[in-house]
Amino acid sequence: MAKSTLLPPAPALPARVRHLVIVLGDQLDAQSSALQGFDATQDVVWMAEVAEESTHVWSAKQRIAVFLSAMRHFAEDLRARGLPLSYTALDDADNLGSLALQLSQAMAQLQPAALVLTAPGDWRVLHSLRAVAAQHGVPLDLRDDLHFFSTVREFAAHAKGRKQLRLEYWYRELRHKHAILMDGKDPVGGQWNFDADNRESFGKAGPQQVPAPTRFAPDAITQAVIARVNTQFASHPGTLDSFGWPVTRAQALLALEAFIAQRLPLFGKYEDAMWSGEVWLYHSHLSCALNLKLLNPREVVQAAEQAYRAGHAPLAAVEGFIRQILGWREYVRGIYWMHLPDYLDRNALDAQAELPAWYWTGNTDMACLKDAIGQTLTHGYAHHIQRLMVTGLYALLLGVKPQAVHAWYLSVYVDAVDWVALPTTLGMGQFGDGGLMASKPYVASGKYIQRMSNHCKGCRYDPALSTGANACPFTTLYWDFLIHHEALLKKNPRMAMQLKNLARLDSSAREAIQSQAGAHRQAQA
Repeated sequence: MAKSTLLPPAPALPARVRHLVIVLGDQLDAQSSALQGFDATQDVVWMAEVAEESTHVWSAKQRIAVFLSAMRHFAEDLRARGLPLSYTALDDADNLGSLALQLSQAMAQLQPAALVLTAPGDWRVLHSLRAVAAQHGVPLDLRDDLHFFSTVREFAAHAKGRKQLRLEYWYRELRHKHAILMDGKDPVGGQWNFDADNRESFGKAGPQQVPAPTRFAPDAITQAVIARVNTQFASHPGTLDSFGWPVTRAQALLALEAFIAQRLPLFGKYEDAMWSGEVWLYHSHLSCALNLKLLNPREVVQAAEQAYRAGHAPLAAVEGFIRQILGWREYVRGIYWMHLPDYLDRNALDAQAELPAWYWTGNTDMACLKDAIGQTLTHGYAHHIQRLMVTGLYALLLGVKPQAVHAWYLSVYVDAVDWVALPTTLGMGQFGDGGLMASKPYVASGKYIQRMSNHCKGCRYDPALSTGANACPFTTLYWDFLIHHEALLKKNPRMAMQLKNLARLDSSAREAIQSQAGAHRQAQA
């Protein structure tokens, strides 16, 4: 490995390699299934930094840096424990640029009897590595990822025979099975879901006494990564000036502890709220550490439940947070592995517009989008409502191709791994799967953003207006979306109220909305 990573000397590699154990950049767990049964006298860990993983989508600098820094810190831990390690850094002379080429080179050199791999979170990567194993005629021992409460087989069994898949039923099944927030056979508090208690806005005063985020100053390893990213990926979006993500397990545990102590009590109440310039609010900021496998979801859920049992956090906040992990995280992963590879090509609404170029810069006069995209490019982070009901909603209403929206989300967020990014974006955010994973399109006018934030107060657009010079593009496009897809949406009972409101518009109002929406789309092209 390159000297700039400051790693200790590597233990000598075995003369004859039994298992070449592949560890990917989102599998940084010393207790992972791939490392179970590891024998340092005859096995070797294989890791590689390759440019392809940052260029197959135009990854932002924050995302590239968090993966590389976490990988190098994990490699340091492995070497300190005396595990033989074959590690290729980005700036190594023999770096071939892709996982497949790099693995093939390592196999030719080390001649392992078998490959061992924890199931990847990316269909593309899995099939690429399988092809390498087949090319060399070497068996691949593919093991379950232990960082989930369920397996993909269990989700497939749950889905079998159901006409519709819904998160709520899968979530309840897992709560029963793992006895989480349960009183015997019943949910704690007498209900499964406290969504109705978790939709408050901040009001005119705004958020009060928001705890500082748990951030970590870059050490020598991270500083070397930042320098490398700024050099090799200089043209990629975003900046690393504010980099402070946890990149080790010890840091991730500190971030978990801080969230439980400082922000969980108000997380639920304000989890859907937004406020200009307030990046972090009461959210956990743990999804990156979870998806890198620096944290195990079981310990995160346990910590949250213990906070409720101890009286530290209200049930609505704890249930809402646990549902994101035990429910949503497990659900989207199940959808992903059931429906790849054709899922990526779905486009139920036949959306064909290109993603506006300002998604990569934040240079827009729409205040909510400017704020959400700006913080995304600065920190690699935005919370779920900013993603679903600001950046995602605008793209859906504008009619952007869902594949382009997915590529952007996969590019810019530090927690983005394909298994979670694809169903969340294409399925829930863009309704590209036609309702496979979400019961309706998540569409709203600018009035929703006005209700949940202060963005509209400082914006030149009026969310109450759908036409005219000051009309909010969200409101214009919302009504245009309902008009354009009215026949399809009539088949969905959950859209009845919105279509009832649409029916109140006369033909002249519809024509004016459609004309303004067309002009707005043309201006974004």
